[in-house]
Amino acid sequence: MSGHSEDDLVSVLRRILSGDAPGVFLGPGDDAALVEMGPHLGILTVDMMVEDVHFDRRLVSPHDLGYKAVAVNVSDVAAMGGSPRYGLVALAIPADLPASWVVELYGGIREGADAYAMAVVGGDTSRAERIVVSVTVTGEVSRGAAVTRSGASPGDRIVVTGALGASAAGLRLATAPPAEVAALVSTDWGRDLVASHTRPVARVGEGQALASAGATAMIDVSDGLAMDLGRLCRESGVGVRLSLASLPVAPGVREVADAFRLDALAIALGGGEDYELLATLPEDAVEPAAERLEDRFATALTQIGVITEGPDLVAVGADGERQLEPLGWDHFAG
Repeated sequence: MSGHSEDDLVSVLRRILSGDAPGVFLGPGDDAALVEMGPHLGILTVDMMVEDVHFDRRLVSPHDLGYKAVAVNVSDVAAMGGSPRYGLVALAIPADLPASWVVELYGGIREGADAYAMAVVGGDTSRAERIVVSVTVTGEVSRGAAVTRSGASPGDRIVVTGALGASAAGLRLATAPPAEVAALVSTDWGRDLVASHTRPVARVGEGQALASAGATAMIDVSDGLAMDLGRLCRESGVGVRLSLASLPVAPGVREVADAFRLDALAIALGGGEDYELLATLPEDAVEPAAERLEDRFATALTQIGVITEGPDLVAVGADGERQLEPLGWDHFAG
């Protein structure tokens, strides 16, 4: 994979796996697949948590890791406007890992499944040099109600749930020497930032509300707002004008950025693992959708830009316009 990005790899795999198949409504390339499944469409998604790539076991409890492994998959279902139903867990572990660690991991998996009203119904285990937790989640969505990445049109408004940058700032606090960040972590917002990284929230209800409000496209912010917005625009064949001043930066992110001499805006744009929902809506649907999310879920919905004819991705800030760089996490490009 030297010299190639994760998106390059996905593009090649999509071509290899392309073609018509019975019962497949949407194959590789979106947050999840859509398949024929009785009166509804089935949603299928899988994610891995690999030791020393996605987590450091010295810094995260196995319980929180199990919970997160479920939540990140459920977030993909939420991004389609669906509901999670069942899960499968494949676990690879070193031979010397204590059994108590595995039991605590599955306790977190069970808690995550209970939180999203789904059942873990099976899986597999294997021996490996490092820990790998792979969770597959199936969900469902009514026919005609699924929201994909490919439906945005010029004039649609770009909206995002919640706030951005919390997980990346929380990771920075969790990995810094304790003596350096003790004052920051002792604050309410410091603890919230760390929790955002270790126990993310999948916006299932919000995804369904956005779908029913007329969302034309949607993706969850897993690899960074800028990168995931670029993916949505590419799949929809459109461009964007993103208002940097409108980005909802999570409380405490600016304080963490100042402490580590970082750019708070860059953290919000490219930090990743926020698992907020990024969606496009017709202009007249934004205000009703925002009111619904606030009333039903106490979740903010912020308008952050507009979809254009494309293909230019433009960020508009106090210093003028510039090309929106694909800030975010790429497993192969770094």
